[in-house]
Amino acid sequence: MIYLDNAATTRPLPEVVSAMLPYLTEQYGNASTIYELGQSSRAQLMKCRKVLADLIGADRDEIYFTSGGSESDNWALKGICDMWMSGQLPSDPVRAGRRITQDGGGMKDQAGRPAPHIITTKIEHHAILHTCQWLEEHGAEVTYLDTDRDGFVNTAELEASIRPDTALISVMTANNEIGTIEPVAEIGRIAHEHGILFHTDAVQAFGQIPLNVKDMNIDLLSASGHKLYGPKGVGLLYIRRGILLEPLIHGGGQERGRRAGTENLPGEAGFAEAARIAERDMQERMKRESSLRDLLIRMVLEKIPGASLNGPKPAEGSLVRLPGNVSFSFSGIEGETLLTMLDLQGICASSGSACSSGSLDPSHVLLACGRSHAEARSSVRFSIGTYNTEEEIVKTAKILTGCLEKLRAYT
Repeated sequence: MIYLDNAATTRPLPEVVSAMLPYLTEQYGNASTIYELGQSSRAQLMKCRKVLADLIGADRDEIYFTSGGSESDNWALKGICDMWMSGQLPSDPVRAGRRITQDGGGMKDQAGRPAPHIITTKIEHHAILHTCQWLEEHGAEVTYLDTDRDGFVNTAELEASIRPDTALISVMTANNEIGTIEPVAEIGRIAHEHGILFHTDAVQAFGQIPLNVKDMNIDLLSASGHKLYGPKGVGLLYIRRGILLEPLIHGGGQERGRRAGTENLPGEAGFAEAARIAERDMQERMKRESSLRDLLIRMVLEKIPGASLNGPKPAEGSLVRLPGNVSFSFSGIEGETLLTMLDLQGICASSGSACSSGSLDPSHVLLACGRSHAEARSSVRFSIGTYNTEEEIVKTAKILTGCLEKLRAYT
């Protein structure tokens, strides 16, 4: 098998598995208990938090553990909207001096309070888009920004979309389908100049490229363990100090009263170990994955008629695309059919399309980038990771060429 779907999930590193094992066996104490076994677990939890914070230039007490990126995204958006509705946001330090009136700019809920306005993009992960849709059903207003053909947000359009009742801007750091890395620092700067909080879904970028929440003007950041060779079922939400985000999950007093539920210490230990290795190896891994990515792009575009690259073309000395992301459209081909053929040849890849209720829907990302339905349906994504080799990339290009020749012979 050649596994080229690392954007979907990654194979945990051996060091990650080893780091988790003690907390599944001897050191199984509940971190919320007061006896020695529990306090040992609590101490380890603090160490994990510190490792993850260091990876993004945050402080330890700004990291809150969750079950993954989807929960973190939901918590960020719903929590900020709850704060807005309760009148808590104007007191936040970053919003100091901003004038917010009860009759300015937006809708009001049934109690007469101004409903929040959110700015996001049409190419976000569904954890953001579906949460925004839910918030709209509960009174919020959402502006969904278009992007250019390569998936980049126009920051001038984003700034022009800001209103007096804008509570939050949420733009992903890097796109999961086409690899586009957004101008996050610039977006954060614009948000802060207008006294608005900025959230970024960094699930695809965390541990893959350099991130610093302070330098990049980020107030809230979502990440997930299984995207960087850690375990599934664990993630984090960075919440800048001073933002008293409302809990999404109520119950016990875990995570300093912000997120109830017994801590998943084995998962958090694995997540932290994956983050430690990611920080240590980041530059080398980026260089290696970029080289394999560029090799696959070059071989496919040179050898396969009708192939086109989705997302930005890699640029020397400029970080515009995730190092391991490659997305193609193949004219006249259904992506799902091609994926099935690749699977039969032992290659794991994915498509921008999703099967819903028996119908094939084109990639919402590619449609938002201005691609046609046919282009969106013909897309296939290969996401390269630390375990992949040059030999696998060459073999994949050869098999892909053969599959496409067969498909086009039948049409």
